[in-house]
Amino acid sequence: MIHYNFIKATVFLVFFVAIFSCNGEKKVESENEEVEVIPEDIVELRDDQIKLANIETGAIEIRSLSGTLKVSGKVSVAPQNYATVCMPLGGFVKSTTLIPGNLVSKGQTLAVLENQEFIDIQQNYLEAKNKFEYAEAEYKRHNELYKDDVYSQKNLQQVTADYKNQMALVKALEQKLALIGINPANLHEDDISRSVAVVSPISGYVKTVNINIGKYVSPSDVLFEIVNSDKLFLELTLFEKDADKVSIGQKIRFFINNENEQHDAVIYQTGKSINTDKTYTVFASVSGVCKNTLPGMYVNAIIEASGNKVNALPSEAIVSFDDKDYIFIFDKNKEEGGKPFTEYRMIEVLKGVTDGGYTEIRLPEGFDSKTAKVVLKGAYNLLSAKKNAGEMSC
Repeated sequence: MIHYNFIKATVFLVFFVAIFSCNGEKKVESENEEVEVIPEDIVELRDDQIKLANIETGAIEIRSLSGTLKVSGKVSVAPQNYATVCMPLGGFVKSTTLIPGNLVSKGQTLAVLENQEFIDIQQNYLEAKNKFEYAEAEYKRHNELYKDDVYSQKNLQQVTADYKNQMALVKALEQKLALIGINPANLHEDDISRSVAVVSPISGYVKTVNINIGKYVSPSDVLFEIVNSDKLFLELTLFEKDADKVSIGQKIRFFINNENEQHDAVIYQTGKSINTDKTYTVFASVSGVCKNTLPGMYVNAIIEASGNKVNALPSEAIVSFDDKDYIFIFDKNKEEGGKPFTEYRMIEVLKGVTDGGYTEIRLPEGFDSKTAKVVLKGAYNLLSAKKNAGEMSC
């Protein structure tokens, strides 16, 4: 291993000696001869150095890069597909047959409750309904008598008030009956019941069951939780810096926990503000039916970035120096002391998405991307020459 490292270091040293040496000759300059000052962003090489460094130039390409963005989040369900079932008046549980995981349909009976108040409401409604029928008949009769000047206006006003008050009472009791699940149109004096059925407001599966036979439940108690998992969506968390990389309609591949099975989703809404922890929320609808995918599950997702046409270069053509990214372009050919040299200029750029070995670059303002000859191969050798500029003088 020591022998191998020694050979590797020797080869590395020989390469840079070849790059930066001038065949063992040093320029002897007279006191009257001016010394050329090479700008900081310029690297110059002889033809033999260019060949040894394997430098190749080419044009900036216009490519459609998609790229990917890895994020995490959780599975959620829309409010209209998640139901918390309560009983507004409470009562004792008479029967139930459900356990968590059971499938239920909208309108299906979940449990039966008993309560004395159920009887009282039905009784009050039927009594009020009978009185209303009498008040309505009286109102019509007195209204006709008033038209014939047989009845006074004062008496008609009293009858009208009684009629409207009784109507309001009947309507209020109808709403109370509907609240506990009793249809007023089907209620008669001979079918008053002490029990009512608790029915499912949506179709789905039973997530939780919080009751048992004989238990008293109050109006604030949650009896069941029902989830419709046919229309799930993802809540994904992105960092603030990635907010501009996603848009409505982008496709997502996601995985549940540590499973290898891939699921698909599509972004349908992006957050409208940045959270306090400098994160950004994206919402995506799950495509198709995903088995064993339940609300609350943790997901890892890959967002396929939009494939816009951008300026792109092979990733190896972009180098990093002092926490910034640069490319090298051909600047000019020149001659010194009868020897030809080529100058390459260092240009700062901003990197974008990377896909298929190519990276998006954002060029400085005023840069002519159509005529520029960019160093596609050997950029790291030029960067080494830049770092060792003092050894470049010949």
